[in-house]
Amino acid sequence: MDLLRILIAILLPPLGVFMQVGFGGAFWLNILLTLCGYIPGIIHAVWVIARR
Repeated sequence: MDLLRILIAILLPPLGVFMQVGFGGAFWLNILLTLCGYIPGIIHAVWVIARR
């Protein structure tokens, strides 16, 4: 299941984080990072998924 979440996180980083933690602070941080740049959003999403 984590592999599927990581693939989704590469395509749509906020969706991958949402699937892992819901509407928490990490989700909103990921939206902000994705808006600032796509790559930081991906890195944060993969980090959140790998950490839990």
